[in-house]
Amino acid sequence: MSKLIEPRTVSGFRDYAPNVMIPRERILQTARNVYRSFGFTPIDTPAAESLDVLLGKGGDESDKLVYRVRGAKQEREEMGLRFDLTVPFARFAAKNINDLGTPFKRYAMGPVWRGERPGQGRYREFWQCDFDTIGTTANASDTEVVLVVNELFAALEIPRVEIRVNSRLILNGLLESLGIADKAVPLLRSLDKLQKIGREKVIEEMVREAGVSASQASQVLALAETSGTNEDVLRTVSELFAGVDNKSATDGIRRLMELLAVAAKTGVPEGRIKIDLSIARGLDYYTGLIFETFLLDLPAIGSVCSGGRYDNLASLYTKQVLPGVGGSLGVDRLLAAMEELKHPWLTGATTPAAVLILQLDADLLGEYQQIAKTLRDAGIATEVYPDTKKLGQQFQYAEKRGYRIGVIAGGSEMATGTVKVKDLTAKQETTVPRAELAAVVQKLLAGPS
Repeated sequence: MSKLIEPRTVSGFRDYAPNVMIPRERILQTARNVYRSFGFTPIDTPAAESLDVLLGKGGDESDKLVYRVRGAKQEREEMGLRFDLTVPFARFAAKNINDLGTPFKRYAMGPVWRGERPGQGRYREFWQCDFDTIGTTANASDTEVVLVVNELFAALEIPRVEIRVNSRLILNGLLESLGIADKAVPLLRSLDKLQKIGREKVIEEMVREAGVSASQASQVLALAETSGTNEDVLRTVSELFAGVDNKSATDGIRRLMELLAVAAKTGVPEGRIKIDLSIARGLDYYTGLIFETFLLDLPAIGSVCSGGRYDNLASLYTKQVLPGVGGSLGVDRLLAAMEELKHPWLTGATTPAAVLILQLDADLLGEYQQIAKTLRDAGIATEVYPDTKKLGQQFQYAEKRGYRIGVIAGGSEMATGTVKVKDLTAKQETTVPRAELAAVVQKLLAGPS
């Protein structure tokens, strides 16, 4: 007999068992509902794109992470797997914008692939849930992005989050004032590593990779390390550029001030948004607002929702000006955090159904299925156990899968038009008229799980 192949997964890839996949689908549906509530419409793009579409858009470092795909004859690299959903969207918009019109608001959900080292909450294959507005430079769209993120985490029942915002305009303004604007790409890539490698190593990398002096690198870090309340940070930055004709920095400061004012007006909780001038985002295509979202109870896992403004990305594919702004929820990193934090959505249940109808008599299968249909018609997901095993075995199955309600009906119950309903959590059983079953089950499910 041939040797069995070990049923393993590739490093950086993972399986999703039902107890994780069920809350994962709930996250996706929640994000979909929030995005649609703001008027974002769904689109989809292929998993693979031409290499000239993908490469060079996020920078040299992101190019190294692109999985390249050879043709069926293995002759050459024909395409690459998308490393995010933003670049494919820019290509999509450039191709279809005349039919779509502007501004165009879209959301998209799907897997992306990056050939990076796996770690806590970091995978080589993971899902993103993106939302973007393209075709406008209005600060209203930047502000809306932050409002969407706030609503998203409220809907995910994760209130302890911090949305850290910055503007590439402010960072670029500083570089202009230092006479090193032409070094922006390597400098901001290095700055993006501040939390990972620390101040001294960032300065060393800036000197080495960007060719700036240690003094210039220290001035960039000094801005990034500005601390205090949002008002303190904005005041400090405003004073830094006071009396200086620096349109980039002035515009960046103004846009952040407007964002904070609108957020406060709409009831975003105080402290939810924090101006953090160290946020740089490693991808080269960002031009204005940039943000990252951290879980206050698990900050070490990194940002779980990030994004910003990219005004020039689509210009690589069309002469039409298509500025854009948006954000991306990292579903799998968020799910890993929710597992670690024991989020209430991760109940351990391995079934999406709430009710199990136990089978006592094979001759009554039609009756059981009729009861199940009545419950499903009332919006209650219901399963009928397939075999007439001992009741103990069926209850054991129900408890292991995570059903909340068991329905029992034998010949005597059928004769009297009743069923027994068992709350599997409270371990309580009651007999109810069959006609009232749906209402009784709905009431039980509305209680604590």
